[in-house]
Amino acid sequence: MTGFDWLINQERPIRILTTLLKNRTLPHALLFTGIAGVGKRTAALALAMACNCRGETSESISEDGFAQDAARPALEPCGVCRSCRKIAAHNHPDIIQVQPRGPFIKIEQIRTLLQTLSMKPYEAKTRVVIISAAHCMNAAASNALLKILEEPPDRSMLVLIANHKTDLLPTIASRCQPVQFNRISDKHIASWVKKENDLNSQTAEIIAAMANGSLSNAQMMIDENWLLGRKWLIAEMQRLSLQPMARIFALAEKLARENESLAARLEIIKSWFRDLIIIPYDDKKIINQDVADQIKVAADQKDTLVHLSKLDAIQRMQSRLKANINLRLSMEKLLIQLAQ
Repeated sequence: MTGFDWLINQERPIRILTTLLKNRTLPHALLFTGIAGVGKRTAALALAMACNCRGETSESISEDGFAQDAARPALEPCGVCRSCRKIAAHNHPDIIQVQPRGPFIKIEQIRTLLQTLSMKPYEAKTRVVIISAAHCMNAAASNALLKILEEPPDRSMLVLIANHKTDLLPTIASRCQPVQFNRISDKHIASWVKKENDLNSQTAEIIAAMANGSLSNAQMMIDENWLLGRKWLIAEMQRLSLQPMARIFALAEKLARENESLAARLEIIKSWFRDLIIIPYDDKKIINQDVADQIKVAADQKDTLVHLSKLDAIQRMQSRLKANINLRLSMEKLLIQLAQ
């Protein structure tokens, strides 16, 4: 596969970009928004390839291996010419990628970019700057970038990548053409998981349902042996109401200590209580299909309103995660509520 073929379930962004290429109306700056893991950076690289493809699959090739109509961008890059191969290998001198250093993109990085853009591209028809996590620019970096957007350099295009348009300064966002990327459907994620990781359909569907529309989330779950941790945590939820208080406190301490994985753990816990609510009405729509029998038994033990109140408690905890809270005390409180 080459170029835009790499993208999954992103028909609208592909249509927008190929139309811009076809009409030769590419702006000097684009803003790709959407959650992590839906293909924004992949699309930016594909666009860079299309802008600089030398068209070795074209009907007319010159003696140096370049297409005779080299000024015209390709709707779909060939993937085999020198330019396409360099971009795919991340070693093209005119495809510049800017990423955060630590938590921020700093002004020194944008100043270096300014110096680079003041010179002509080495070999590209269109130099492409890809700024990943553009929402991580600090105030000084944002103001410096604004100068580039106000006076765009020749033969250069910027692609900013962020989660949300509102994460950027309005003055920056307004100078970029927005392209919104959607969450990937569970069906497409499950198909990709099966193909890339050789997993059975049921496992792939569980991962897809929990990936929240993101391929990177799905792959992380596989790489970090998430399935094994999920089985352990579901077993803990099943017997939580039977545990002594000391055991509940010990579980809360363990979960709070694993701070980096706590958000993922809470999603698993939420999926369990969600399934308890849904299974009386439609057992085909539960997430944890491999433990459907246990879900049916647990669902019958409590009224649906009780399960709903517990689900609300989990969601409140999730919304508080980014705040400066005492994780251990908060998890103790949550698990006591879930055990009742």
